[in-house]
Amino acid sequence: METTRKVMTGNEAAARGFYEAGGLLASSYPGSPTVELLEAVKEYKEIYAEFSVNEKVALEVAIGSSFYGARSMVSMKHVGVNVAMDPLMTFTQTPTQGGFVLVTGDDPGMASSQNEQDNRIIGKFANMGILYPGSSQDVKDSVKWGLTLSEQFEMPFMVDVTSRVCHGRGIVTLNEREEHKPKGFTPDNNKFTMLPPITHARQYAMKERLEALAEYAYDAPMNLYHEVEGSKVLLVATGLVYENLRELQVPYSIYRPGLVYPLSERRLKELREKYDRIIVIEEMMPFIENELKLMGIHCEGKEWFSFTGEQNSEEIEEGLLKAGLLTKKRFLSLDKDPVVVRPPMFCSGCPHRPVFDILKKMKVTVMGDIGCYSMSVLPAFEASHTMISMGATVGITKGMNKIMRMEGSEKPLVSVIGDGTFFHSGMTGFANLLHQLDEKDNMTFIVLENGTTAMTGGQQNGSSGKYDVNDDMHMDIKAILNTMGIDNVQYVDQFDYKLFRDTLKEEVKKKGISVIIATRPCALKFKIKEPHYYVDPNICIGCRSCVKTNCPPIRMKEYPGIEGLKSFIDPEMCVGCSVCSQVCPVGAIKPSRKEA
Repeated sequence: METTRKVMTGNEAAARGFYEAGGLLASSYPGSPTVELLEAVKEYKEIYAEFSVNEKVALEVAIGSSFYGARSMVSMKHVGVNVAMDPLMTFTQTPTQGGFVLVTGDDPGMASSQNEQDNRIIGKFANMGILYPGSSQDVKDSVKWGLTLSEQFEMPFMVDVTSRVCHGRGIVTLNEREEHKPKGFTPDNNKFTMLPPITHARQYAMKERLEALAEYAYDAPMNLYHEVEGSKVLLVATGLVYENLRELQVPYSIYRPGLVYPLSERRLKELREKYDRIIVIEEMMPFIENELKLMGIHCEGKEWFSFTGEQNSEEIEEGLLKAGLLTKKRFLSLDKDPVVVRPPMFCSGCPHRPVFDILKKMKVTVMGDIGCYSMSVLPAFEASHTMISMGATVGITKGMNKIMRMEGSEKPLVSVIGDGTFFHSGMTGFANLLHQLDEKDNMTFIVLENGTTAMTGGQQNGSSGKYDVNDDMHMDIKAILNTMGIDNVQYVDQFDYKLFRDTLKEEVKKKGISVIIATRPCALKFKIKEPHYYVDPNICIGCRSCVKTNCPPIRMKEYPGIEGLKSFIDPEMCVGCSVCSQVCPVGAIKPSRKEA
């Protein structure tokens, strides 16, 4: 067969590796930087692939597949692993049947995440083998290695990739698929029922398999050693940091552990005897540095390199200068010209816009959550006041409400949650609201039912079938809440600006639990476009009420023969949502006619 090579992102390469290794089931919950991985898996018809309702369920789906002997993969962003920790920490005690890989996307520098946790820590905590690739080819190979080693050592593997590796592109060599037929499930309580005293024995089994894997790591093919004759310094780097370090062409030996846990103590102690200094270069936590120190190997690391953010070639060079290993820079640090700050904004016609415009004007305290609507904390709205994790808004609202009532405050609280987040982890919070409900409580919840997991690319959620017959889930949020025992639930069209505003103002006055379900679908996902609106500059008073809705098509401009700036709507960008027209105090914004 002629060798085929292709440029791929890290996410695409992971999907390809799973395909080539005979993978049969892949599950995920969408979250950057790994969301495109499952999208790529869906291109391979031999694999069953699904975006599950949350990360815990995604992991459990893959566990079931692995129990049956099928090669399985679950992918999620780094904080998603927190959601999946309960089953993960017990599953890793079982002897793996079908090869199992957890691909987790870390985010050094927090380009799209609320924290910078280093999931190598979680991998070690869970007694998993951890592979840490740094290029697209490396990602593909790591997924294949992970599945093979998972079966060989009967343990699940973590493939830990960072944002830049997921989204970066590189040349990948493609191979044919190798089928691995599942062996089926044979009930065995000693393997699959993790209850005491069975789990006692499994602690020793986990220890033994990690020791065996550490011995394998001594000369494992993913661990690379570049020896420089005469070098008295060994640099230890892995992942993309290793690739960036190689670009510097430093005159020092380099060791790259592609398998970062467990490390080969025997190999590293042999290397220690050859060098005066060992310096570890890694992003985020000093994971490898600490592992070396636990082995009694003196090394340096975070005293020269940052504990946060990415380690690009420039940052690595700066650290090597501080460590006295370089005398001058090859990469010039250019002064950045000041630019106007441009925070992200809702899309044209986004149904979240009128909700937060109204909340901003009402000046109420709002508990926010994770989704596109997270941008409500930014200018020009600044209308949400907390933002922690998926579904947290419901419990946070209850907790704050209880203390406010105990302290005698009668101010209302408003909570906002998306429909995807409602199904992900919000429903349990709503059920908990009914526990010890007090007549003094005043909580209003807005569920943004836009029919998609929009921020990560428009994946389906539990209510997507309401707007698209091709989506097979059509759960009724109102019916779910009513069944729980929450009676005051109503649907309101937020594009009827006055109705939504008046309804919200009435609900926040009421004691107890109020739920408003905002009904408009995502304009981008469902390609909604109505006739555009335009501004009559002869009527416009330049008050900027429309501009303050922060809609991309709207700006101020000069009109010939008219004094002062007046608002203007770009007809190519406008999707006709009408919100600007409804907030205009003088009726200067009007709908265009439909083309014949």
